[in-house]
Amino acid sequence: MKRLAIVGAGGHGKVVADTAECCGWDVVEFFEDAWSGREMNGAWRIAGDTSTLLNHLSEYEGVLVAIGDNKVRHAKLAELAGAGAQLVSLIHPDATISRYAAIGIGSVVFAGVVVNADTQVGPGAILNTGCSIDHDCTLGDAVHISPGARLAGTVRVGSMSWIGIGACVRQSLQIGSLVMVGAGAVVVADIADSQTVVGVPAKPR
Repeated sequence: MKRLAIVGAGGHGKVVADTAECCGWDVVEFFEDAWSGREMNGAWRIAGDTSTLLNHLSEYEGVLVAIGDNKVRHAKLAELAGAGAQLVSLIHPDATISRYAAIGIGSVVFAGVVVNADTQVGPGAILNTGCSIDHDCTLGDAVHISPGARLAGTVRVGSMSWIGIGACVRQSLQIGSLVMVGAGAVVVADIADSQTVVGVPAKPR
């Protein structure tokens, strides 16, 4: 029986847990650092906090972090890896991933996602429902591509950047680290590190 531990018992965690069941995990349990005795996250049991998990790592064949905040997710993955957790990735059976693409460990890929040839996705990424990433893109660590976002070919996205829901990024652009691209934005120029851009065309806020 395959057991998966998920750190982060919020709404995003529910989608991760549902994806895990679609991927054949038999038992899925949550661990939440803001745990106050709440027993369930939707249909799934909350078994404790991260400290609880660290004391029971041997009971789980896989561990995944389901925290939407990119910085927090990145740090939590590093903590768990350092403790010897068996980090895994999840790719929903209704996602389309080129056999020539690479998805980093600790990432989640939800239903309807398309990732095309020679794209490299770093560890800890969230490729959210129905997004598409075209050929030869490179995504850094702990990037989040939101539902329905579109990246054209040869786009580079730096670590811990967030591409908002329904945003579009023109081909061959460079997006820095710690960038936030607003919902529905259309990115037609490079974006430096740590900027927030919004609108059509996208401009710094």
